[in-house]
Amino acid sequence: MSIAAAHASAFYREIAITSVIWAIKDDGGYPAPLNADGKRSMPFWSSELRAVKVISEVAAYKNFEVVAIDWVIFCERWVPGLIRDGLLVGVNWSGKIASGYDIDPMELLQNVVFNASKNIIDE
Repeated sequence: MSIAAAHASAFYREIAITSVIWAIKDDGGYPAPLNADGKRSMPFWSSELRAVKVISEVAAYKNFEVVAIDWVIFCERWVPGLIRDGLLVGVNWSGKIASGYDIDPMELLQNVVFNASKNIIDE
């Protein structure tokens, strides 16, 4: 499994457990840089620590702050907005250039819901 795949797997599992998703923002708002395919992707993380680490390691994000978003609010408000704006979701980006998987917002919902149902069955 690649590092990006491992980060994505952790993302779905951790959000299914905590019901919180993490973003970063500055005075200009939330970042949505172009990815390698020329599409815009807004990054999110499954823990505060992961988001803080990106801020500390990526020069472009050094003036950003971490923002917690309740999972229900993310589903109700953010996902429709991301879809409307044609944005992908960056999943637990990491490293010196903050990179990783970029997925469709609906795929993110499906993966987190699947992991949540899996947790219920496993308990």
